[in-house]
Amino acid sequence: MDFIVGLPRTQKGYNSIWVVVDRLTKVAHFIPVNTTYSGARLAELYISRIVFLHGVPKRIISDRGSQFTSHFWEQLHDSLDSKLRFSTAYHPQTDGQTERTNQILEDMLRACAIQYGTSWDKSLPYAEFSYNNSYQASLKKSPFEALYGRRCRTPLFWNQTGEKQVFGPDLIKDAEQQIKMVRENLRVAQSRQKSYADVRRRDLTFKVDDFVYLKVSPMRGIRRFNMKGKLAPRYIGPFKIVERKGEVAYKLELPPNLSGIHNVFHVSQLKKCLRVPEEQAPLEGLDVQEDLTYTEHPVKILETSERVTRNRRVKMCRVQWKHHTEDEATWEREEELRATYPGLFANHL
Repeated sequence: MDFIVGLPRTQKGYNSIWVVVDRLTKVAHFIPVNTTYSGARLAELYISRIVFLHGVPKRIISDRGSQFTSHFWEQLHDSLDSKLRFSTAYHPQTDGQTERTNQILEDMLRACAIQYGTSWDKSLPYAEFSYNNSYQASLKKSPFEALYGRRCRTPLFWNQTGEKQVFGPDLIKDAEQQIKMVRENLRVAQSRQKSYADVRRRDLTFKVDDFVYLKVSPMRGIRRFNMKGKLAPRYIGPFKIVERKGEVAYKLELPPNLSGIHNVFHVSQLKKCLRVPEEQAPLEGLDVQEDLTYTEHPVKILETSERVTRNRRVKMCRVQWKHHTEDEATWEREEELRATYPGLFANHL
């Protein structure tokens, strides 16, 4: 059991996630909670969300949070005949596989919190479903299959498993889109942990009072297939670390013009500043959103071309974006550029 803390407060008052993972099957449950919950309140959730589904575990490994060291929590486990073991802060006494699983889950869930903002609690059912039905190399199957001995049958992605294609209501379509998003967050988190292991390096760690740069994602200011494409990420800052939150997250001291952004970030969003400048670099009018994205605007057409498709010819423009070099220029449809940025062609010969 572990907590992911420092998340934006939701409308229901949640500000953290209680993560409970079965060490054998890797099945996980994500429970939205508040850091002020008492041991008794957590015990109620534990009974209703864990015991009623899986029965009473023989042994539980947890941190030394005050909720779990309380007399009430000890009495609960005595009555259930379950042993509660504590891990040392920042040095969990668990096996390496379990620790990597915890880090992957925290990485994935913090990414969801960034994308969903103050409504991240609504994404937890999709995150739990996606993770429990994802292939795990250590199991050679998904956690769901390891637990129940069969694959999960669901109207989502039936076309991928040979089942009948379902053209369901908008609720099903919306769920499928959200699960795709969460699966991508999980894939990125797993890839990041694998890269750490492959090069045999320790996860990035920082200290309070260190200065770090924050990674943001520029989005092209025109839409293709009703979506804005991403450009190469860039870093802004540096910003001072004021607090460590859990294992892999840090709270930053952000300037007033970034006050709308939640100031706790996963370590993967940060890059160490080796030499602190005398003054912070200006943000150059960047309007950074809660999900750490901002819209880039084209500044110059570098060249034009024409692509021939089966039915027509499409005029294309190679565009340089405001905060990016010519090497990072992208090809865009001329008709889309003219519709969104007609003034861009005024100086183009």
